[in-house]
Amino acid sequence: MTDAKYDVLGIGNAIFDVLVRTDEAFLSRHGMTKGSMALIDEARAAAIYRDMGPATEMSGGSAANTIVGIASLGARAAYVGKVKDDQIGTLYAHDIRAAGVAFDTKPAPAGPATGCSYILVTGDGERTMNTYLGAAQDLTPADIDPAQIAAAKIVYLEGYLWDPKSAKEAFVKASGIAHDAGRQVALTLSDSFCVDRYRDEFLDLMRKGTVDLVFANEAELRSLYETSDFDTALKQLRADAKLGVVTRSEKGCVVASGEGVRAVPAFPVERIVDTTGAGDLFAAGFMFGLVRGAGYENAGRLGALAAAEVIQHIGARPQVSLKELARQNGLPV
Repeated sequence: MTDAKYDVLGIGNAIFDVLVRTDEAFLSRHGMTKGSMALIDEARAAAIYRDMGPATEMSGGSAANTIVGIASLGARAAYVGKVKDDQIGTLYAHDIRAAGVAFDTKPAPAGPATGCSYILVTGDGERTMNTYLGAAQDLTPADIDPAQIAAAKIVYLEGYLWDPKSAKEAFVKASGIAHDAGRQVALTLSDSFCVDRYRDEFLDLMRKGTVDLVFANEAELRSLYETSDFDTALKQLRADAKLGVVTRSEKGCVVASGEGVRAVPAFPVERIVDTTGAGDLFAAGFMFGLVRGAGYENAGRLGALAAAEVIQHIGARPQVSLKELARQNGLPV
């Protein structure tokens, strides 16, 4: 196996986030399911945006948030995602490169606009997402550079990629290249509604070894195994995945492997402001710990620390150096 150029390379839907604080009445008025991610068309996107209050706008996308977190921890990171050659697409590319991430995917010259997610944050910090995929759904296997994939220790894929057919094919191609190069492949299940749509396919990816590491939260895990019993679902995860990591909000996380189950506590937070990106940043910290050989306990603590940072402010990207934060908390960097 050749030396890796990147610690983690992420592939995901390149989405520009539009975040606004709102109330439950707004969600009801627009027929939204609190805490979910719904795919919307351009007309609905325009209607939601028109009714929203003053917003915070920034580059986002689940895997992209994770990869920015990886870079903030001081690791070598790359990202593959599709934007359009438009104003928001240019802003998106600048943002991710400015965060220290290699981003070489060619923008689409025509077709739908760069994707946007309209994120409603209620008073309890819960986020409800309405996503117009736009150009993100035009990611194809042709956008996968075999040399770049083979040069990453871990290739990280988001479950949301399973929505657009061509992106799904790009996902499978990347996994094959990574494994042929002796690399690891990680998958985040992304959203319980996403799991509802693709349960059998996700289980197939795990059981066939297409992915080595699976990230999920409790709701996603219960959806995956169609059970309300956490322990039953966890037992199934251990049987199906080489390594599974389940986040449990204030309860921390559990790391499930053939060796057993290890619980890691959450980091205390003063006040939850916005849970957008919590799972994304947890994955960043955990994978950073893995590539640094820090062990599951420290990997879980690094994930918990990164998640704690991001839920204490608006937006899904860290606002301080995660490397410095980890150092201050005595964690290996």
